[in-house]
Amino acid sequence: MNEIAPAPASIPFTAADVHGLREALEEVVADGAAPGGVVVCGTAAGDRTVLSAGVVSPFTNPRTPDEHTVYDIASLTKVTATWPLVGRAVAAGLLDLDAPVREFLPPMDEGLGHLSGARTTVRQLLSHTSGLRAATRFDLYDLTERPLHELICREPLENIPGTHRYINRGYVLLGLALAHVHREPLDRLAAAFWAGLGMDRTAYGPLAQSPEVAPTEHRDGHDRLWGAVHDENAAAMGDVAGHAGVFAPAADLATYAEHLLSAGPGSPLGDWLAASLVPVAEIDPGLHRGLGWIVGAGGAVAHHHGFTGASLFLAPAAGRYVVITANAVHDGAAARTRIAPLRERVLKTLTRSGGE
Repeated sequence: MNEIAPAPASIPFTAADVHGLREALEEVVADGAAPGGVVVCGTAAGDRTVLSAGVVSPFTNPRTPDEHTVYDIASLTKVTATWPLVGRAVAAGLLDLDAPVREFLPPMDEGLGHLSGARTTVRQLLSHTSGLRAATRFDLYDLTERPLHELICREPLENIPGTHRYINRGYVLLGLALAHVHREPLDRLAAAFWAGLGMDRTAYGPLAQSPEVAPTEHRDGHDRLWGAVHDENAAAMGDVAGHAGVFAPAADLATYAEHLLSAGPGSPLGDWLAASLVPVAEIDPGLHRGLGWIVGAGGAVAHHHGFTGASLFLAPAAGRYVVITANAVHDGAAARTRIAPLRERVLKTLTRSGGE
């Protein structure tokens, strides 16, 4: 029987590291990136430092957020729901990374023309190298005669497969494939996975409006989104999708990061993470896409962002992670770019640790 190798020892965050992260968080909040936000820096050993600034929202809760404040994490859905569930399904033989996704979706009518998207592989969908159309407007689709997965697969490819381009609909197809092969809705699959890790407050929307839930954007002609999914395509799918739709507090994301980092080689989760951090396609010089994750610093740091302001950073060799939760679209989508200095500071901090 093979023994599971222990996870690497963790490198604690220094006082200077924490001070720098706190300063960066306070600066982006003061600059209007978000009304408030939370940063958790921690290690695989369970050490955590929680930093917070600003308020949850001047309209719903003028108190400082904490690690239990629930935020819409947008595209972090990809790496907190879809990516781990795909890994489990691959290990169970329900999915094959190098098989066309059509093998794992409900049957499609092949007599109506080409199904270019159906030939893309699970690996290509995970790594954003499928060539599928990038622009997504599911509210314009006519689902009365054909299901969503077939409409996506019938669209012509925009790029040659193998070329990196960030595409939401690839994860939409993966979410639909997971539901099909398991014969169970995606939100139930994800809920069972999160419960097993102790992520008790992570869930797909919609959520009940409460002071503990951070609102996002006010849209013309509508009330401010509060407990409702910000991503319009996920909302069009009933709030449950493979690319967006999940809400979580920073504490749960920290728990998730600890599980990922402490899962050593030989464990299913540890092996899936290691395989996923192997570069598949170049994004920019020194920055690559693995399976789901963005990999940089020579493989020392992996991360993923959410449109609403959330981020998850991992430094596996150092046993370190950083979580960011924020409602950076609270005052409109344009304001979210102001959170970039905080993300850059996190990356710089972890890059230094990865080389130690």
